[in-house]
Amino acid sequence: MELTDSLSCIKGIGEKTEKSFSRLNINNIDDLIHYYPRTYITYEEPACIEELNSGSRQAIYATINSRPETKKIRGLTITTLYAKDFTGTIKLTWFHCPFLRNYFHIGDSFVFVGEVAFKNGMLTMTQPEYYEKEKYQSMLDVWQPVYTCTSGISSKTIQKAVKNVLPVIDKINDYLPDEALREYDILERKEAIYGIHFPKNECELKKSIKRIAFDEFYSFISNMNMLKKQNEYQENTTPIEWDSRVTSFIEALPYQLTDAQMDAVRDIMKDMSSEYVMNRLVQGDVGSGKTIVAAIALYACACAGYQGALMAPTEVLAAQHYKDFVDMFKPYGIHVSLLSGSLTMKEKRLVYDDIATHKTDIIIGTHALIQDKVSYDNLGLVVTDEQHRFGVRQREKLSLKGVLPHVLVMSATPIPRTLAIIMYGDLDISVINQLPAGRIPIKNCVVDGSYRETAYKFIVSEVKKGHQVYIVCPMVSASEAMDDVASVVEYTEELKKQIGNNISVSYLHGKMNADEKNSILNDFSSGDIKILVSTTVIEVGINNPNATVMMVENAERFGLAQLHQLRGRVGRGKLQSYCIFISGKKDKDTMDRLEVLTNSNDGFYIAGEDLKRRGPGDFFGIRQSGEMNFQIGDIYNHADMLKAASDIYRKYGALVAHNGLPVNALNQTNFNKPVL
Repeated sequence: MELTDSLSCIKGIGEKTEKSFSRLNINNIDDLIHYYPRTYITYEEPACIEELNSGSRQAIYATINSRPETKKIRGLTITTLYAKDFTGTIKLTWFHCPFLRNYFHIGDSFVFVGEVAFKNGMLTMTQPEYYEKEKYQSMLDVWQPVYTCTSGISSKTIQKAVKNVLPVIDKINDYLPDEALREYDILERKEAIYGIHFPKNECELKKSIKRIAFDEFYSFISNMNMLKKQNEYQENTTPIEWDSRVTSFIEALPYQLTDAQMDAVRDIMKDMSSEYVMNRLVQGDVGSGKTIVAAIALYACACAGYQGALMAPTEVLAAQHYKDFVDMFKPYGIHVSLLSGSLTMKEKRLVYDDIATHKTDIIIGTHALIQDKVSYDNLGLVVTDEQHRFGVRQREKLSLKGVLPHVLVMSATPIPRTLAIIMYGDLDISVINQLPAGRIPIKNCVVDGSYRETAYKFIVSEVKKGHQVYIVCPMVSASEAMDDVASVVEYTEELKKQIGNNISVSYLHGKMNADEKNSILNDFSSGDIKILVSTTVIEVGINNPNATVMMVENAERFGLAQLHQLRGRVGRGKLQSYCIFISGKKDKDTMDRLEVLTNSNDGFYIAGEDLKRRGPGDFFGIRQSGEMNFQIGDIYNHADMLKAASDIYRKYGALVAHNGLPVNALNQTNFNKPVL
């Protein structure tokens, strides 16, 4: 059996199962062993019901003492029953499992395993697993990998297939020299692959994950340096000068730029008028005014007779930039177009024609900007907004739409500068570390659910003053949540009951189509919607100076950097703004972590604190949205591996792997992100 062999050589995998694997981009044994678990399940000795703690996954051995009841509520089939031991009673709930009413009987005893919560005065478990006692005893202290699945294939099928190919892992040779492995305490690659699929314990799993994170970082740094070498001495064929028109544009702005903004503008203009092509990152905290800096660069580009393009990560943000830029550039005779996936084919063809014939000067859009059908006329500047949402390849593909356009990337990600230098190795960096004048610091508080009623009263009082409110929930609907996590749709209905019909409340989530999203955001911007309940779709770029309150439910589910991004949606005008973080957990570690946000509004400080505080098992936070394109590596949690990758690259250069792992790991799409 070899790494390049097809899956059909594995016992138990036939043609039908092989096709199911291919839907996961698993086409050979090498793909299979690099398809990592997304999480792990461990089983511990059952506890007594009275010993259970709300908010964690635990096991109990209990006897059923009620008949299972099944009912339908808003399309959900819900089965409930009660079980007890000698210390107490617990309520057990399952969604979409009506068959259980004929499986469980009064007097039967099972081990139940699940997330424990305290609701309406009693302990509950939602969607618990259930086992005969003897079966459960055989599972104690075993780490069970859980894989992302698709139709026709289960996690158990993937686990069994990986077990059958374990001998082939011994054939993997490590591309790192032995001295590098010893110096940086890095696990051998084949040991890491064994350990990430079937870890003996938590320590082995962490070491395995760190090694695979290293591989991602090393590949990334190799690519960054390759790009930098390609771009470093590329002749500037589209010179863009800082002339009197650019000066007049800046002077005509309705506000004065901060010193940090002006420094960034000078860096950009110096690059674009120099001998070589610009490749620059503008990194600034939320609300620091990066967009106007990009607008000045695009204005200068248009004045020089070139086209400019700005790629935003979402249609909502692209539409907002388009509206703002149209208003900003109309007095100067500069034409702006919007190109996004939601346009009709007829609308797209008109935009394509305007771009190709240079009837438009600045094009705002999403990934639609890099489609093959788009043909630019003398593209001089490419701007990517919220750089962390785009892969290096996407940025490169857009820049290739021109002969040699200048490249400007913007990020509100608060990465400490030392890490930013490594992560953006192909770019020069400008930092905007000041907020515009007149911004009032946001007042923050971290509370538990018992303060929700008080928070609602405060929200109503702000709305009565003419202000608006965001409320962020982690999920779209209860059928997805299966637990205590607040859900957008149901939460909105409950909120309406709590505050009455006199205040307009609506919800927004990523599963809506673009027209629905834009309609709701327009109504919110115009003030027709007073309270907007949303998922994290509002995380980047939404600008409503009249919004003064941001309340985040289940704040413990988000990373500090993401919470800081969400907080950046308020405090954008001259009104006092507030952020309320409601935690579903009251434990000291959770509350202490969230208190970091009440102590500072500085994203760079928060990033530093996040780096200090996060434990090795915490893979959430800044990476929740796929930041930096790493599937496993976490630039905070694995900062030591990031530094090791940078050091080893400087020492050895771009080492070539001998095990089928390409140096360019960014091309791999079949990784999962393990979560402890």
